[in-house]
Amino acid sequence: MRMYRLRTRSAGRLLAALACCLACYTAGAQESMMQDISYPYLEKLIAAARENYPKVKTYDTRIGIAHAGLNKARMSYFDILSFSYLYNPQNGGVVNPNINTNNLFGYQLGVFVNIGGILQKPAIVKQARGEEKLAKEEMETYQLSIEAEVQQRYFLYVQELTILKLRSQTMLDAEGMLKDTRYRYEKGEATLDEYSKVLILYAEHQTAAIQAEGSMLVARSRLEEILGTKLETIR
Repeated sequence: MRMYRLRTRSAGRLLAALACCLACYTAGAQESMMQDISYPYLEKLIAAARENYPKVKTYDTRIGIAHAGLNKARMSYFDILSFSYLYNPQNGGVVNPNINTNNLFGYQLGVFVNIGGILQKPAIVKQARGEEKLAKEEMETYQLSIEAEVQQRYFLYVQELTILKLRSQTMLDAEGMLKDTRYRYEKGEATLDEYSKVLILYAEHQTAAIQAEGSMLVARSRLEEILGTKLETIR
């Protein structure tokens, strides 16, 4: 009975020591996350998103359409003018019964001005210029938005990657502890209760490592989604 109590206490101390080591490693991993962040690389990611993300291209298209509309509105000033001509041969018949052709011979040119068009064109051009300005402002706003989104997804990816490193290391530590406990159990130096607890602890760390790997892959996928390319292509 006394030996069992001693072994139980030994197992408790062993588990407590492992928990202390894991806590210390966690603190170190939290500090190392900032070391894994590269702001020059982040700038490259933002540039890639601005170049490749489909919605950015949509805003570029809108600006192009608005610019074409402005040019069309400016060129439409010529629509207020219309030209016509009248040809009346000297020896020919009457071309227009309402015109006295005794004094008009040859080609007669006429220019007509649409007064209503003159009044409307400035407003049309102003509207087209405003639509182009609005399209550019929307593009600038989205550029800021996509920059913030890339930053958030990149930071989350680095965070999940750091957590994965932590979980992987703790799983290796738990694996080493499991091997040691199994060896001592086979030699009769550890009880079945000790071995079972360490085995459960290892399974928990293994599950946590798999979950961390899945979270990292999801974070990476979301980052690559907004980049429009794989991370390996950005150096």
